[in-house]
Amino acid sequence: MSNIKDNFDHILALLNINALNEMQLASIEANEKEKDIVLLSATGSGKTLAFLLPLLSRFQPDNKKTQAIIIVPARELAMQIEKVFKSLGSGFKVTCCYGGHLRETEENNLIEPPALLIGTPGRLADHIRRGNITTDSIETLILDEFDKSLEAGFEEEMAFIIGSLPNIKKRMLTSATQAVEVPAFVGLKDRQVLNFLTDEEASPEKLAFKVVNSADKDKLESLFRLVCYLGNRSTVVFCNHRESVERVSAYLTEQSITNVFYHGSMEQQERDSALCKFRNGTSNILVTTDLAARGLDVPNIRYIVHYHIPNTEDSFIHRNGRTARMDASGTVILIIGPEEKTPAYVPEAEPIELPQETILPEKPKWSTIFVAAGKKDKVNKVDIVGFLSNKAHLKKEDIGLIEVKDFFSFVAVKKIKMNETLRLIKNEKIKNKKVKIDIAK
Repeated sequence: MSNIKDNFDHILALLNINALNEMQLASIEANEKEKDIVLLSATGSGKTLAFLLPLLSRFQPDNKKTQAIIIVPARELAMQIEKVFKSLGSGFKVTCCYGGHLRETEENNLIEPPALLIGTPGRLADHIRRGNITTDSIETLILDEFDKSLEAGFEEEMAFIIGSLPNIKKRMLTSATQAVEVPAFVGLKDRQVLNFLTDEEASPEKLAFKVVNSADKDKLESLFRLVCYLGNRSTVVFCNHRESVERVSAYLTEQSITNVFYHGSMEQQERDSALCKFRNGTSNILVTTDLAARGLDVPNIRYIVHYHIPNTEDSFIHRNGRTARMDASGTVILIIGPEEKTPAYVPEAEPIELPQETILPEKPKWSTIFVAAGKKDKVNKVDIVGFLSNKAHLKKEDIGLIEVKDFFSFVAVKKIKMNETLRLIKNEKIKNKKVKIDIAK
């Protein structure tokens, strides 16, 4: 583990953080021993670094086969872990596998085995059955948010994957929930439990709880008035059903409230577009199901609104974990209908008296451009910045967050510059190739 400790300053500089927290340091120390590890820590506390840093120290540079596998319950979490791993600048190859991603692309990525494989249970099991993954070289197994994988019904696929890994020497499980039994197929033997789920973390002072009492069973008008009351701060609105997500989003749009929606029935490009618009400030409001309750890493989310009361306390905790992350503060707001009662697990909540007069929030200052070219087309962020600077005459401050995917990219551009930008680049080529460029749908 010495190589990680020796490179702390360099790693922290790459991550733009001052220091690791107590939980992350405890994980690094525990990983120096032979024991398997169960890490329990609150959502948003930094568990990803807590397992990636020790993992990195075990990698052998001369080993050209896959050395570790991370199994996660959702594709967004897989992509987030991949992003963090790449930011460490280790030089080790990583490949992400998940449903909704082109299997042919993943198969090409697996021809040259990655040191680290990250993926969802169904897709990883599929690749193993097809012989695309060499499993006998994998010595480290990490189950991130393993409780959610079990809850989502992935037990059979996980059992198959783990049963296909004959040479595991180190196992590490993470969860933000304490009361979950680890199935026997995981193979935990001599384990060390790192429990950072303290009472203080379960109801942190930095998280405020408030309630809106709606006179209408439907609650749509109450949500609209609440959004006007909150202003243009970053807000996630949780619903219990996909149909409700689209209905709520459509209603807000009708009321001239800029928003995006996100749920499991959307195509991958639609999901990526929605999350990108929320991250880059094209929309300050995301309407979603519990799909976004885990793995969604968007900094500075100010408000969590429970349009529907969550079905379980666990769901409530994970929804709330999208705000008040690390050192930030946040506010959780429940909208309670006339026939509903506040669940017993909700801390004492201060009522919000919404004003009768509604003032629409200020519109976002950014728009998002879709570019039909990405990593597989050898297009990167530098190429896109250069293209927009040279062809559309945009200044640095006119270009916001850029996200480059495998076959397409999203670019935030100041809204006041959008029409002129599209006019200027209409017939231009990027890296000598004519590609579709338009406002992101």
